[in-house]
Amino acid sequence: MKFVAFERNKQGTGASRRLRNSGKAPGIVYGGEGQPQLIELDHNALWHALKKEVFHSSILEMELAGKTSKVLLRDVQYHPYKPQVVHIDFQRVDANTKLHMKVPLHYKNAEESQAVKLEHCLVNPVVNELDISCLPADLPEFIEVDLSGLKKGMSLHLNDIQLPKGVKAVTHGKPNPVIVSVVTAAAEESAEAATAGAEGAAAAAPAAEAKAAPAAKGGAKDAKAAAPAKDAKKK
Repeated sequence: MKFVAFERNKQGTGASRRLRNSGKAPGIVYGGEGQPQLIELDHNALWHALKKEVFHSSILEMELAGKTSKVLLRDVQYHPYKPQVVHIDFQRVDANTKLHMKVPLHYKNAEESQAVKLEHCLVNPVVNELDISCLPADLPEFIEVDLSGLKKGMSLHLNDIQLPKGVKAVTHGKPNPVIVSVVTAAAEESAEAATAGAEGAAAAAPAAEAKAAPAAKGGAKDAKAAAPAKDAKKK
């Protein structure tokens, strides 16, 4: 993806404010062999570019002063309540230096899995992007994850997904974190609880009837024993 930047000579809060008021966005490009350089971009074009996923996760071609260089988006600062970019940072890319980036995960085929299609479960993505390390030439725009093999009670871990060639995941703490979990839908849980309750009630009914039967027999005997006593009293 290409974009055009322009050299910026003035810096400071006042200069940046005037720049933004004129429809421009202040920024900086750093890293590589060159010195940090102040730049400015057309705000409207930048705003629309930032809405695209590829602008955040891939190597960009920046045209500056008639020369094209490869850069990565590193930071964007937005106005607290206005739809405005306050400042943007780019980093130059060295073909021989590994990058540390966050790349989005694209999930597919969840609706074709046994968990969703037959067992009426919900697929819950725990992670939507992955920290990776790779050379610029190996940087993927996104990583695709196939969920067609999911079943009820399963969890998909980092080691279960196929990473592109030359790409290594960077984990923080847990070596094999959960990427996707399968959870039972609330309606399904209620139905299972109702079924279990009905089965329990059905099992308890014969026991209750058996318990009530001796009591009834005992009551009948007591009634018969009490009848002669009443007759004797009357006489």
